[in-house]
Amino acid sequence: MPTLQNPTRSTTDIYQMVKHTSKKVYIIGTTLDGRTFRPSDWSERLAGVMSQFRPDSHHHGRSHFAYSPWCMPTSVNNVRSVVVHTDLRVHNVMAWDFVMGFAKDNELQVHQGELPEAGAHGHATHHR
Repeated sequence: MPTLQNPTRSTTDIYQMVKHTSKKVYIIGTTLDGRTFRPSDWSERLAGVMSQFRPDSHHHGRSHFAYSPWCMPTSVNNVRSVVVHTDLRVHNVMAWDFVMGFAKDNELQVHQGELPEAGAHGHATHHR
């Protein structure tokens, strides 16, 4: 059984390491002031626009619509959201900037790493 290298390290230090090494960024459909972002299908629309940005191995001559594995609509604590993989930034920095700019321009909550915790009203809590 492995042992901890530094038994005095706090739990929050461990979470910080996970946060910085995770390749997932969650854009939550709740604004910084707690309002639900509209329209209600925003996550599907954003992921649809980003569907063309995908790893080369995921093209396979598909004739039907499929979301990019780097930008997928999801739900976090019953709030429409998008999970964006940081490989998108490596593949196409302009696409990454577009998605992150969308979140910033619309004042949406953004979390890197772990899923955000639910607040008192079922909305994601924002960690600054």
